[in-house]
Amino acid sequence: MIRMVPCSLGEVTALGVEVKLPKTTLLSVSTDKGYIMCGALDVALLNDRLKERGIIAGRAVGVKTLEELLEAPLESVTIAAEEIGIHVGMIGIDALRLMV
Repeated sequence: MIRMVPCSLGEVTALGVEVKLPKTTLLSVSTDKGYIMCGALDVALLNDRLKERGIIAGRAVGVKTLEELLEAPLESVTIAAEEIGIHVGMIGIDALRLMV
């Protein structure tokens, strides 16, 4: 099952997506510039093999809902995310606000 949910960032709305899979749930919240995601996100892959794309993304681990993803500290972020001020330890919603 796939669920899409609007996530308010103040004046802008991001899109939350929850994908129920056997024994796991994928979670992401995205803006036009970037996204945050659950532990399934491979930040090393984005930084190494896809570096030329400049993907702005952050990863939070141990989250089970979109609400938790928004409030969780980011465990890792891409190089492109760091370039716009996003850093490890920043909570998801604050990172998304820098992605608008």
